Amino acid sequence: MLDLLLLRSFVAVIDEGSFTRAANRLHLTQPAISGHLRRLEAQVGKPLLRRTTRAFEVTPDGECLAAYARAILALNRDAMTQLSRSSYQGNVRLGIAEDCVSPSLMRTLKSFVNDNPQVELGVRVGIPGDMVVAMKRGDVDLVLGAQCGSQEPGRLLWHEPLVWAWAERSPMRLPSPLPLALFPEACPYREAALTKLALSGIPQRMAMLCTSGASLRAAVEGGFALAPMPASQLGSGLIALSEDHGLPPLPDAEFMLMASPSGDQAMLSALADRIAEHLAPTRIAEPA
Repeated sequence: MLDLLLLRSFVAVIDEGSFTRAANRLHLTQPAISGHLRRLEAQVGKPLLRRTTRAFEVTPDGECLAAYARAILALNRDAMTQLSRSSYQGNVRLGIAEDCVSPSLMRTLKSFVNDNPQVELGVRVGIPGDMVVAMKRGDVDLVLGAQCGSQEPGRLLWHEPLVWAWAERSPMRLPSPLPLALFPEACPYREAALTKLALSGIPQRMAMLCTSGASLRAAVEGGFALAPMPASQLGSGLIALSEDHGLPPLPDAEFMLMASPSGDQAMLSALADRIAEHLAPTRIAEPA
């Protein structure tokens, strides 16, 4: 009988293209993932991955098993969803950082509510720092957002570089003092940027105080200001400046799920698992 744990690790390695990223996705160590693959190959009696000097290739037998593994895991999820349907009830207040909001995430939340019709889910969107304060105040049960070197306890989903975003067609010679577009206080990106500039002795001025991601992006795209931004959000028309432009490096943005200890832990864990499963494929690639 095929072990679901081994199949889950096998599929994660294929999806992520890396043992390291698969381990992060499943909250395991890389040796544990490697051990799962060895055990699975021993079970089926065939090699599933062909290791190369830099990566790996899926063997024909591996491709065949991967198709079955995905079907088996999907059936297992469906069965657990059906059996646990309506097992949770009550109100859940979810705080989401604006840069994490997307239609696909909203569909994931809708799916959770559909599977648990006795759960009333309310969403609040804002700055991560404000969401954490609201959680500590008892106004929010679960927070999805980024931190920069914070010691707040939570579940790390992924991390990526925080970069200095600048308009692609703007001059590379930066003005002094640096014109910045920032969110209000309690924004981790703002705190990281101002701290790094102060430690480097680089003068700056607040060119634009933004209350939305759209206004922040408009300020940068228009060449009006520079802004700290997660690398994945640069998109067309924006570039990341570096130390070559005289700017200090910024810390990574760590995207986390943080739960209130006073909430229904089983229900919050189920919602967190659903969100994490949705967000896993969007993580920034890391070296294998």
